[in-house]
Amino acid sequence: MKKTKEISRRKLLGIAGLGWMFDALDVGILSFVIAALHKDWNLSTAQMGWIGSMNSIGMAVGALVFGLMADRVGRKNVFIITLLLFSVGSGLSAFVTSLTLFLILRFFIGMGLGGELPVASTLVSESVPAHERGKVVVLLESFWAGGWLLAALISYFVIPNFGWQAALILTAIPAFYALYLRLNLPDSPRFQAMNVSKQKESSVKKIARVWTKPYVKQTTMLWILWFCVVFSYYGMFLWLPSVMIMKGFSLIQSFQYVLIMTLAQLPGYFVAAYLIERTGRKFVLITFLIGTAVSAYFFGNAETLPLLLTSGIFLSFFNLGAWGALYAYSPEHYPTEIRGTGTGLAAAFGRVGGILGPLLVGYLVAAKVPLDTIFLIFAVSIIIGALAVLFLGEETKKKELV
Repeated sequence: MKKTKEISRRKLLGIAGLGWMFDALDVGILSFVIAALHKDWNLSTAQMGWIGSMNSIGMAVGALVFGLMADRVGRKNVFIITLLLFSVGSGLSAFVTSLTLFLILRFFIGMGLGGELPVASTLVSESVPAHERGKVVVLLESFWAGGWLLAALISYFVIPNFGWQAALILTAIPAFYALYLRLNLPDSPRFQAMNVSKQKESSVKKIARVWTKPYVKQTTMLWILWFCVVFSYYGMFLWLPSVMIMKGFSLIQSFQYVLIMTLAQLPGYFVAAYLIERTGRKFVLITFLIGTAVSAYFFGNAETLPLLLTSGIFLSFFNLGAWGALYAYSPEHYPTEIRGTGTGLAAAFGRVGGILGPLLVGYLVAAKVPLDTIFLIFAVSIIIGALAVLFLGEETKKKELV
């Protein structure tokens, strides 16, 4: 019986992780496509920033809409809808020839991406026992590194030789395999067992409950944390290949160096997964966020290739480890009937930061603000997120979900 449960858990992690990986593949590819479109379509830095921000606008809407839907129609159904939405959208975007159409499709792709992530972490959180829940959710997040690594490889080998259109088509095709696997996935046992009357509670009441006295402190903390992490992540990582070009490297060189930095994401996740059930969620989040802030500062100030690569590697290591802890931590603050809503709302507010981050970089670069100043802004943002966890966060290690 125990062995069967273990196999089932691994199957869940594998299927959810595949969708997560293709989500990351799409976001990762976008950072390289932005750099390629800059050359192909002669885009300004402000227009480049709008591509990343439109993606985040879609993610904000998707996190809110699909988070609410997950508490009404189930985690599995929303899981399928979101994957289908961003896979089809990504494939179609390979055939557009104008920035306007590309931006419209990026909005719908973003909706799918933003909706899938909090719903996937909620589904996995509700399907594993408390003593290993944090570790399993961080391992789920580690598939993000696999997606980014695939994005870097495809970008390095495909975009220079076959164009960005071929890369986007490649991102869409394998996602349909994950969709096929997901059709036979059972829904969360906690959602299935949930009281029917609670399930029919209106979305407005669910949103209001998130801000009632029992949850107001953790909701405030999560919204600050999500905003700071998403603002800095999308501001830095969507611009990473372009920043390398600004620092004097060619398009192919920038893709190569970002690929090297991306490799550090996996050990970041694995170290976070190892520590999260031993030292707790707060320790891992605060430590990895401080590591991210320090790395961002040195990356922005790096003048030599060794320092640039070293700080970039540590930036990937700490930032993605923090993301893993964030997804493990967020669903543990709410009961089952509002877990999707609470997590989705925090993620949606965070995506506002994802809208502002890429836009800010575009406008600051256009205004000739030095890169070290831009990365200092992101470092300060990350420190604010760490302080929110330190002073407002509660430890949820081994907490039983209700």
